[in-house]
Amino acid sequence: MTLSDNPIGASYLYLLEPEIRFLEAAVEHLIPTDELSPGARDAGVVVYIDRQLAGTWGVHGRMYRGGPWMEGTPQQGYQSRFTPQEVYRIAIREIDQHCKTAFGRPFAQLASDDQLRLLEQLEKDEIALPSLSSKFFFDLLWRNTDEGFFADPLYGGNRDKVGWKLLGFPGLPSSEYRRLVTSDEPYYAEPVSVLDVQTGQVPVDAEGFPKHVIIKRDR
Repeated sequence: MTLSDNPIGASYLYLLEPEIRFLEAAVEHLIPTDELSPGARDAGVVVYIDRQLAGTWGVHGRMYRGGPWMEGTPQQGYQSRFTPQEVYRIAIREIDQHCKTAFGRPFAQLASDDQLRLLEQLEKDEIALPSLSSKFFFDLLWRNTDEGFFADPLYGGNRDKVGWKLLGFPGLPSSEYRRLVTSDEPYYAEPVSVLDVQTGQVPVDAEGFPKHVIIKRDR
């Protein structure tokens, strides 16, 4: 994926080139390409993350940010003084600096095995970053990667609906789906996204439901 190649046809809005390279390498380890499906990188997950960081969520526009900043419990949710924008920018910079010190090159240029080992260390909070917890960053990255792989392509990820195809999820319901969903018949259809309907790539019926293309499968 190039720096301007994404499902919505727009350039990156927040991420800088070194951050894009870092994330392309990292997310591909979290959801790798295999015989079943393309991985997170080819699914446009980095584009999804960029869109979220560039929006209200990225700056925590709807959250109280006045402190005090205390260690929270898992049940209390997000407790960092940093916005998601700041978390990504600071953490990637500090991880790259750690890699340059340890390996002489940034994360994106490390061998695949070294990248995977470093991500495992981040997950276990075994790398002490100067500004924030490495596990805190890893958990946020993993959550956003998962979201980007399975969210509607409208949000920039799940390119070609690869996440939905992997699950067999049809996306937006059709009138036919509503009829068959109560039966014992398996329902296999080409998935339809909000973006498909908005861009006119999938026709809708008189009720406004998209028309599914049924996939024939051997039972």
